[in-house]
Amino acid sequence: MTHATSPRLAPPPAGGGKLRQVRVGVAPFEEPAASGAMAASLPALPAVTLPAVVEELLNEMAEAVRECARIPDEHLLSLKFVFGLSAVQALDLVDRQSITLISSPSGRRVYQVLGSSGKTYTCLASCHYCSCPAFAFTVLRKSDSLLCKHLLAVYLSQVMRTCQQLSVSDKQLTDILLTEKKQEV
Repeated sequence: MTHATSPRLAPPPAGGGKLRQVRVGVAPFEEPAASGAMAASLPALPAVTLPAVVEELLNEMAEAVRECARIPDEHLLSLKFVFGLSAVQALDLVDRQSITLISSPSGRRVYQVLGSSGKTYTCLASCHYCSCPAFAFTVLRKSDSLLCKHLLAVYLSQVMRTCQQLSVSDKQLTDILLTEKKQEV
């Protein structure tokens, strides 16, 4: 596969158009919901958007993992083409098992990613948010990138089903989030 001829990796149309957005619910690459009684009590996540190219790539990667338990090289090359160095850094975070899904009985789900600096960042996959400074500056302020490496690592850990899981009470989850907020201030 060459990147120049891949329709899903084509640049925006001439004249400054933007990548097409796709509305999705819980994406196929989303970590499977908890089993048993907890699964029945989990509400559906709100619909979110990702650029179509990212959505398609993650879905293809998830399908490949289901079929052959690995991600083909062509998908890894596409990932690097779309995300550059962040893809390599995100894969490193996944390899180091730095991503933890924290869930509570009410169905709230947050991810914590132990960054390469040793600091832990909170990611909300349902709305594409990360608490790291790179997300605030590069993604939100400058719009130079679609995702930071931590959020990309969350999506990749979902695809590869390597995300660690931790169940906590609603109060514990609230305390985790409030503790992080105090550290930011």
